[in-house]
Amino acid sequence: MGNAIRGVIAFIPSERCQRFLVGDLKEMPLDRTLDLSSRQLRRLPLAACVFDELVKLYLSDNNLSSLPAELQGLKKLQLLALDFNCFEELPAAVCRLPQLCILYLGNNRLYSLPQELGELKDLNTLWLEMNCFTVFPKVVCELPNLKTLHLGYNQIQSLPRELGSLEELRSIWLAGNQLTEFPPVLLEMHFLAVVDVDRNRIRRFPGLCHLQGLKLVIYDHNPCVNAPAVAEGVRRVGRWADCSDEQEEDGSKAASETTAEVTEVHPEEEENI
Repeated sequence: MGNAIRGVIAFIPSERCQRFLVGDLKEMPLDRTLDLSSRQLRRLPLAACVFDELVKLYLSDNNLSSLPAELQGLKKLQLLALDFNCFEELPAAVCRLPQLCILYLGNNRLYSLPQELGELKDLNTLWLEMNCFTVFPKVVCELPNLKTLHLGYNQIQSLPRELGSLEELRSIWLAGNQLTEFPPVLLEMHFLAVVDVDRNRIRRFPGLCHLQGLKLVIYDHNPCVNAPAVAEGVRRVGRWADCSDEQEEDGSKAASETTAEVTEVHPEEEENI
């Protein structure tokens, strides 16, 4: 019942209704963190934009599709959570937050990113999973301090060579896309520690032994006929992961004859992973 009432009130733009949804925003939180998640918000109250010392702002799980220009006044904001909303475009104000380090944009309706995103030079963590990307957003390659990139469950078929310029990148998560081959650019990124290509369409994996920084590779649920060879101490998650390299060679031949086609994974299997 409470959520139903909030849903109705969210349509009514009066100041009294806004106070019901978010409370009285009169004082800066002591921890400089403001959490307005799961409030059925359709617009961000301007009162939230006056806290110019704010460091973290959580707006997850609302009904937001835009943000006011006043948001750019939060010059000290380091974390912004906009996941589980209704954004089809990234609001321009987000690209004008000079100290932003962590940006959550998962579970929206994004299909592209503005070129202005490249101005966020301090950004080190970017979550874009569960959106509508069919092409890798190249502006991501202009984020020199990016360390973690989540792009799972989109419809991306390839990665650009420009990605290799992100020398700070340590983990890339690409599960649930449309990759038909292991992205060649990743073979040149010796500094990567985590590579996740689970649930794609990759049929054969190249050797990854030369990637000196690699610690974990996840390749499960691909129609592959071999496991990627990795250096000692690297953890593999996928078929034949527990086999030695010699066993993999024999096993891949047998697998190519018996399970050449990918099988559909049921939702209940995903929940157990």
